[in-house]
Amino acid sequence: MQSCKISIRALVLVVSGMLLLVASLYAAVGDGLWMTHVPEKARSKQNPFDSNPTAQAAGAKLFAQNCSSCHGDDGTGRNHHPSLRTERIRTATAGELEWLLTNGSMKNGMPSWSRLPEQQRWQLVSFLKSLQ
Repeated sequence: MQSCKISIRALVLVVSGMLLLVASLYAAVGDGLWMTHVPEKARSKQNPFDSNPTAQAAGAKLFAQNCSSCHGDDGTGRNHHPSLRTERIRTATAGELEWLLTNGSMKNGMPSWSRLPEQQRWQLVSFLKSLQ
Protein backbone atom coordinates (compact mmCIF):
# COMPACT_ATOMS: atom_id res chain seq x y z
CA MET A 1 0.00 0.00 0.00
CA GLN A 2 2.86 2.35 0.83
CA SER A 3 4.46 1.93 -2.63
CA CYS A 4 1.11 2.62 -4.28
CA LYS A 5 0.85 5.98 -2.45
CA ILE A 6 4.37 6.90 -3.51
CA SER A 7 3.63 5.99 -7.12
CA ILE A 8 0.44 8.07 -7.15
CA ARG A 9 2.29 11.01 -5.59
CA ALA A 10 5.07 10.69 -8.15
CA LEU A 11 2.54 10.53 -10.97
CA VAL A 12 0.75 13.65 -9.68
CA LEU A 13 4.08 15.50 -9.48
CA VAL A 14 5.07 14.46 -13.00
CA VAL A 15 1.70 15.42 -14.47
CA SER A 16 1.74 18.77 -12.62
CA GLY A 17 5.24 19.46 -13.89
CA MET A 18 4.21 18.65 -17.45
CA LEU A 19 1.19 20.95 -17.23
CA LEU A 20 3.40 23.75 -15.93
CA LEU A 21 5.87 23.17 -18.75
CA VAL A 22 3.14 23.24 -21.40
CA ALA A 23 1.72 26.46 -19.95
CA SER A 24 5.13 28.13 -19.94
CA LEU A 25 5.82 27.03 -23.53
CA TYR A 26 2.47 28.40 -24.62
CA ALA A 27 3.28 31.74 -22.99
CA ALA A 28 6.73 31.78 -24.58
CA VAL A 29 5.48 31.38 -28.13
CA GLY A 30 3.60 34.63 -28.15
CA ASP A 31 1.52 36.26 -25.51
CA GLY A 32 0.46 39.20 -27.68
CA LEU A 33 1.65 41.74 -25.13
CA TRP A 34 3.98 43.17 -27.76
CA MET A 35 0.92 44.91 -29.24
CA THR A 36 0.55 46.99 -26.08
CA HIS A 37 4.03 48.44 -26.63
CA VAL A 38 3.36 49.76 -30.13
CA PRO A 39 3.23 53.58 -30.09
CA GLU A 40 0.09 55.10 -31.60
CA LYS A 41 2.14 56.81 -34.32
CA ALA A 42 3.53 53.44 -35.46
CA ARG A 43 0.17 51.69 -35.04
CA SER A 44 -1.55 54.04 -37.46
CA LYS A 45 1.09 53.82 -40.22
CA GLN A 46 -0.24 52.64 -43.54
CA ASN A 47 1.64 50.18 -45.72
CA PRO A 48 3.05 52.22 -48.64
CA PHE A 49 3.03 49.01 -50.72
CA ASP A 50 -0.67 48.19 -50.27
CA SER A 51 -1.44 48.94 -53.90
CA ASN A 52 1.82 47.50 -55.27
CA PRO A 53 1.03 44.15 -56.93
CA THR A 54 4.63 42.90 -56.64
CA ALA A 55 5.03 43.65 -52.91
CA GLN A 56 3.32 40.44 -51.80
CA ALA A 57 5.57 38.27 -54.00
CA ALA A 58 8.68 40.14 -52.81
CA GLY A 59 7.49 39.68 -49.22
CA ALA A 60 7.00 35.94 -49.82
CA LYS A 61 10.65 35.63 -50.92
CA LEU A 62 11.82 37.58 -47.87
CA PHE A 63 9.64 35.40 -45.65
CA ALA A 64 11.18 32.23 -47.13
CA GLN A 65 14.69 33.61 -46.54
CA ASN A 66 14.22 35.08 -43.06
CA CYS A 67 11.09 33.80 -41.33
CA SER A 68 10.10 30.33 -42.49
CA SER A 69 12.72 28.54 -40.38
CA CYS A 70 10.71 29.57 -37.29
CA HIS A 71 7.21 30.18 -38.62
CA GLY A 72 7.05 27.41 -41.24
CA ASP A 73 6.88 27.72 -45.00
CA ASP A 74 3.17 28.47 -44.85
CA GLY A 75 3.21 30.58 -41.67
CA THR A 76 1.57 27.94 -39.46
CA GLY A 77 4.46 27.86 -36.99
CA ARG A 78 7.25 25.41 -36.28
CA ASN A 79 9.05 24.08 -33.19
CA HIS A 80 7.12 26.10 -30.60
CA HIS A 81 7.21 29.26 -32.73
CA PRO A 82 3.77 30.78 -33.27
CA SER A 83 1.54 30.54 -36.27
CA LEU A 84 1.09 33.77 -38.19
CA ARG A 85 -2.38 32.70 -39.30
CA THR A 86 -4.03 33.74 -36.04
CA GLU A 87 -6.70 36.26 -35.15
CA ARG A 88 -4.06 38.39 -33.43
CA ILE A 89 -2.05 38.76 -36.65
CA ARG A 90 -5.18 39.02 -38.80
CA THR A 91 -6.47 41.98 -36.77
CA ALA A 92 -3.09 43.68 -36.31
CA THR A 93 -2.66 46.86 -38.29
CA ALA A 94 0.04 47.07 -40.93
CA GLY A 95 1.82 49.56 -38.70
CA GLU A 96 1.79 47.17 -35.74
CA LEU A 97 3.30 44.40 -37.83
CA GLU A 98 5.99 46.67 -39.27
CA TRP A 99 6.79 47.88 -35.74
CA LEU A 100 7.16 44.27 -34.55
CA LEU A 101 9.44 43.44 -37.47
CA THR A 102 11.55 46.51 -36.71
CA ASN A 103 11.72 46.14 -32.91
CA GLY A 104 11.20 42.44 -32.31
CA SER A 105 9.91 40.96 -29.07
CA MET A 106 12.80 39.19 -27.39
CA LYS A 107 10.55 38.01 -24.54
CA ASN A 108 8.69 35.96 -27.13
CA GLY A 109 11.78 34.96 -29.10
CA MET A 110 11.08 37.32 -32.00
CA PRO A 111 14.28 39.04 -33.15
CA SER A 112 14.43 42.55 -34.53
CA TRP A 113 14.60 42.70 -38.31
CA SER A 114 15.68 46.35 -38.32
CA ARG A 115 18.68 45.34 -40.45
CA LEU A 116 16.26 44.82 -43.34
CA PRO A 117 15.53 48.02 -45.24
CA GLU A 118 12.16 49.58 -44.39
CA GLN A 119 10.86 48.76 -47.88
CA GLN A 120 11.50 45.05 -47.30
CA ARG A 121 9.80 45.13 -43.90
CA TRP A 122 6.69 46.60 -45.56
CA GLN A 123 6.86 43.92 -48.26
CA LEU A 124 6.91 41.32 -45.47
CA VAL A 125 3.82 42.98 -44.00
CA SER A 126 2.11 42.70 -47.42
CA PHE A 127 2.87 38.99 -47.44
CA LEU A 128 1.74 38.48 -43.83
CA LYS A 129 -1.58 40.14 -44.58
CA SER A 130 -2.00 37.83 -47.61
CA LEU A 131 -1.85 34.81 -45.28
CA GLN A 132 -5.18 35.79 -43.84
